[in-house]
Amino acid sequence: METIKLRGTTIIGVKIGKKVAIGGDGQVTLGDTIFKATAHKVRRLYEGKVIAGFAGATADAFTLFEKFEEKLKEYKGNLMRARLNSQKNGGQTSIFGVSKR
Repeated sequence: METIKLRGTTIIGVKIGKKVAIGGDGQVTLGDTIFKATAHKVRRLYEGKVIAGFAGATADAFTLFEKFEEKLKEYKGNLMRARLNSQKNGGQTSIFGVSKR
């Protein structure tokens, strides 16, 4: 029987009514090597008013959080505009699970 090898980073968001929960795994890998098992891929941004989770090329995760927060400030907290404009300049990494508190 063939073994299936799964890979990926998980960021999940759930919204019920006006409440939102976002979570993610804490594992940073390069190929099959685990570099860190306790990474924080979900963060509060924009003075704690926005919760964001990043998945993808985690080597640049801290830079991506900073750039996304810059876009949030530029667009005065407009999540959609900040997210779309961050991804235009991004590359392979995606911004997931973005929610305004």
